[in-house]
Amino acid sequence: MRITLDKSLIAGRRLEVDANNGTQFIPLTADLAAKCGYSVDANPYGNSKIFASLLSCFSADREDKVFDMTLRLRMYNGHTSAVDMQEVSKTCRNQWVSREILCETNYMEVSVDRLPPEMDRSTQSLLNRHGSNVAPEKLDYALTPITSLKHIWKMVFQYGPSKEKPMFLNEARDAGYGVATSPSRLIIRSPYDAREVYTENVAGVPMKVFKVTTYFKEKWSVTMLDTAAVCPAGGLKFIEDRIIWTVPRHINPLLTSTTSETLEVHMGIDGKILTNAEMAAKGYVMSVSESHIVIELPIGGSDGFYKSRAVDNQYHITYIIKPMVEIVWREEDSDHLTRYKAFFPINTPLMRRPLVVINYTVPEEQMFDVLLGAFLEDVELVNITLQAGSLSVAQANVRGYNIQEQRLANGSKTFTLHVPFSDSAVFQSSPNPVTIVYTLPLVFGLLVKPEQSMFTHPVLLEAVLQLAALPTVTGSCDEGYYHVTVEYGGQGKYFKTMLGKRELTSVLAEEYGLTENSTHMSFAVPFLAPDAVVSLVQSTAVRGRLDLVFWDPFNNRRISDFSLGCTFPMAMIECFSNGTMTALAVKAESVTSLIPSQLTLKDPSCPPIFSNDRFAYFSFDVNRCGTTRKFFDGFMIYENEICLAHGNARKYSKTTDLDYCLTVSCYYIINETQQIVLNTNSQTITHGVEIGIGELPVRIRLATDISYSTFYSNEDYPVHKHLRHPLYFEVELVDSTDPHIELVLKNCWATLGGERLSTPSWDLVVDGCENFEDNLHTTLHPVTRDTRVQFPSHIKRFDFKMFAFVNDTLGVTDQIFVHCDTVLCDSIKHDYGECSSQCVGLPTIKSVKRGSRGTGQAPQSKSYISSGPVKLSNLLLAGL
Repeated sequence: MRITLDKSLIAGRRLEVDANNGTQFIPLTADLAAKCGYSVDANPYGNSKIFASLLSCFSADREDKVFDMTLRLRMYNGHTSAVDMQEVSKTCRNQWVSREILCETNYMEVSVDRLPPEMDRSTQSLLNRHGSNVAPEKLDYALTPITSLKHIWKMVFQYGPSKEKPMFLNEARDAGYGVATSPSRLIIRSPYDAREVYTENVAGVPMKVFKVTTYFKEKWSVTMLDTAAVCPAGGLKFIEDRIIWTVPRHINPLLTSTTSETLEVHMGIDGKILTNAEMAAKGYVMSVSESHIVIELPIGGSDGFYKSRAVDNQYHITYIIKPMVEIVWREEDSDHLTRYKAFFPINTPLMRRPLVVINYTVPEEQMFDVLLGAFLEDVELVNITLQAGSLSVAQANVRGYNIQEQRLANGSKTFTLHVPFSDSAVFQSSPNPVTIVYTLPLVFGLLVKPEQSMFTHPVLLEAVLQLAALPTVTGSCDEGYYHVTVEYGGQGKYFKTMLGKRELTSVLAEEYGLTENSTHMSFAVPFLAPDAVVSLVQSTAVRGRLDLVFWDPFNNRRISDFSLGCTFPMAMIECFSNGTMTALAVKAESVTSLIPSQLTLKDPSCPPIFSNDRFAYFSFDVNRCGTTRKFFDGFMIYENEICLAHGNARKYSKTTDLDYCLTVSCYYIINETQQIVLNTNSQTITHGVEIGIGELPVRIRLATDISYSTFYSNEDYPVHKHLRHPLYFEVELVDSTDPHIELVLKNCWATLGGERLSTPSWDLVVDGCENFEDNLHTTLHPVTRDTRVQFPSHIKRFDFKMFAFVNDTLGVTDQIFVHCDTVLCDSIKHDYGECSSQCVGLPTIKSVKRGSRGTGQAPQSKSYISSGPVKLSNLLLAGL
């Protein structure tokens, strides 16, 4: 019976078994295991196997056919505190033969039939004769054969050809023997080192032998049973990478006749019998001759494992495997069978494994980097010994040594150790002015589990550092990066590099794309990286600087430095036609205490939509967050401030005795862009002020009817209309969300050609008013809010009837184009400039014939728009 655990029962853990249904736990010592029929195998990889005889002390026997075992295992660390409790169960069936012999790792066991066949017949006859009138004492006698445990009188052990030693039952048990009976069998176990066990050579193979005759006495009769067990004690050879195990085919001490018939021969591993196919797949070979059974096993096979050994303070390994042989035979002139099962744990001879020490130390890194290995899983590094004393692994790591265990793919492991050159255990010497030698003598203390055997390995570490000339640095910039190249010079890289306040570590080097060889290293740093500083924020650019410092770690001194200053283009403010502004406030080195996330617009409830420790990014509508509006001749400026705020009150943080505040502005014109520069408050720290430029598009569209709900698209032009048919035009400020802007229609006119200044032309709207000199005059329509119109002040509508130009050369023409000048005004305050004209319902200027129109140019500050051509359908001269 085999039970596998997922825990290794290694040294320092104590195993207990439940001996009485949870009421009594007994430590499973080596003596108890041998006496009761248990063996425990544990490998270094966290697995354990418990092998138990079917007839062990704590198994439940059901008529010698079914065996139930439940082990409640308590495992301890040390000797006091329980760390784990586990219950394992197993049920097995077995068909016994007359004699069963078991050779386990730590005990020999023999069991034989103890009930003569006639007993059952006599008991049945007694019950038939007396029935229920049988006296209890007579029934007990009939059901309890003389070979029961309580009838054992004495046991006589034979050791050697003529030596005997009688013992009573309690004496035999005290001597380490296990004696028990099952419903039909007598079981006797012996440890291999019992005094009465002797060695006998059988067919050239040493075997351990114990023989005992048990006497049962009941009043006038004595019954004796002979038992014996013989187990392998040798027969091993190791040839190159193979194990040869030889077992006698005929085990003479167990035979009472000169001949026997072998019925079955099997081999297995760990108690499991293998088929021929399984044996072939694993490289196992079993051959049976007239006198021997020979089993060949490869060293290193998967059914075994390697184990570490410490011998003479040297590291060795051995290969361990537990094969099994099973033989069933019948002696001459007998119907009784013997089943012989031998488990034979094999340890190969010790194999020396010299340890390898690899010194990966790079002197310029000022750190010893050493690897020791390789070891099996059952080896632990417990301490290192320096000249000043020993340190445990935990103590060494606290001191900064960084001892790590590295697992390898093949299941072995190594130990790595890092010791800084600055540690007090490291010795320094300078054989010449440009050379420094670092020396570290130490001893590794290692432990093999579970034996807890120690061994050591001394190491002398040495590193030579050649001092080099000063590094040479060159740098340049592009639109977004500082590019730096460092030439090591002399003996290579021996220095540390500081970028700003941080060391150029491997992580930072990867971030900045560092490449290097034996003489140079190059990397690129983004201009807004945390290791660069911003020195000045200008209108459309940022002035920054990258500082490098080179440090000699041995002398703990600064050896050189380098600064690279560059200007990078960067849009600080963007203005969008939909009335949205974005602004970026960048933290400069002059305001080191500034926290960008605390910046707000004039309205403190408008914080940045994103910020970090370098900048704050704002996005807002021009009619929110305290933005102010200024109107000039033909353009508008929206203006806000980015400052520090506290609660609902403006509060400025003092930096170098001045306030930090940044003015941002957007300049809008209709369909054009222009830049204008404003000055900021002279009492603020301004890191550049920019006026953003933007465009407010205006469009003109021809509606299909007076509802102004549908319009002709670009693909519909030219549009065909009958003479005198009304044309409904709409002029609209597109995308703006500022409700205080009013679109003012200054002048609209029609031309024969597509150019706005072409002739002939005819006025339709003059100074924002209808042209009353025209008998077919233009009509201006009011605009109200609806589902499509959100801001009525952004739209103007008018209509006039379709007409045709009369040209001296061409006669009556068949198409017209419509053009308009527009300006933007403040809807609340519009009594200035071109926003102040009023219509009183009377003609304001003299009309011009439709054959011609004045050609004066509109001011450049105004925007103009034009419609596509409208063609005259079914031209009738009589209608002109």
